[in-house]
Amino acid sequence: MLEHPQRLKITTAALAMKLGISQSSVYRCFPNKAQMFEALIEFIEKTLFVLINKILQEGHSATQKIENLLLLLLGFSRKNPGMTRILVNDVLINENEHLQFRVNQLHDRLEATLKQALRFAASDGQINRNVNVTACANLLLCFVIGRWYQFVKSEFARDPLADWEVQRLILLPSKLL
Repeated sequence: MLEHPQRLKITTAALAMKLGISQSSVYRCFPNKAQMFEALIEFIEKTLFVLINKILQEGHSATQKIENLLLLLLGFSRKNPGMTRILVNDVLINENEHLQFRVNQLHDRLEATLKQALRFAASDGQINRNVNVTACANLLLCFVIGRWYQFVKSEFARDPLADWEVQRLILLPSKLL
């Protein structure tokens, strides 16, 4: 239902009908719709951070890790359009405020990860040591969230990785990296 481009209203009744089960069966697994979304946010977070940790442990250069992190975030969106609606709070607008807070926390963790990767790159001399890593990490995350948002608002027509090869040269110039 999250992947339906016309943004169907997600209710427990509609979900039960779509799954061919009773609404009470849905409530046995999740006491309310907010907990369903909470479980999806946890799934997104666990999936992303398992993959992020794998990237950070690989033997690539710090600059390659930064690029791989960005590719991961954009690629995750491409493969999981419905989850992208959660990542941009699109489907959570009329839901419990706590859910939006959780997604914002996830964004903060992603930004902190990018910041740490930039710090490692600076300490290794792979990027200019005078780079403001906080501002740079924020810019990179804003780019990713912007691409996610375009993907959702285009009803999944605009590929989050479109023009990546050109944009990476702008985002990650050789003087920075």
